[in-house]
Amino acid sequence: MEDAYRAINDILVGLFHELWELEEKAIITEDFKDLTNNDMHVIEAIGLGEGNNMSSIARKLNITVGSLTTAVNSLVNKAYVERRRSEKDRRVVYVRLTEKGVKAYHHHEDYHRQMTQAIISKLSEDEIPVLVKTLEGLEEFFRGYSGETGQ
Repeated sequence: MEDAYRAINDILVGLFHELWELEEKAIITEDFKDLTNNDMHVIEAIGLGEGNNMSSIARKLNITVGSLTTAVNSLVNKAYVERRRSEKDRRVVYVRLTEKGVKAYHHHEDYHRQMTQAIISKLSEDEIPVLVKTLEGLEEFFRGYSGETGQ
């Protein structure tokens, strides 16, 4: 059992390090060289459509509105995001992706699709539910460890 524990631990630690580095190499291409991994995750959290308010985006990312403001300022300056104030309550700020931001969003989404497909293609129909259950357990651990209650 100790060998299995050590193998799983080594794989998880290695995967987390590699994922961050590989994602950066895969998504920060010539077209998006002015973005960071963090920028891409903010773009992903903003999502497609008419926009979201800053509080809901910050909640998705589990960061403060102040930290999100800094990130959004940078993305506005790079023309990936635009802001607008609510007509009903001027204190509420909505952000949405520009056309350039939508292209970055789809680029990032495509990377995730390829990564998921690469994993699924190696599994049988019976193995997929086992992987899903395993990943749900890992997600539950992380949410519990960080104090997050889930959404």
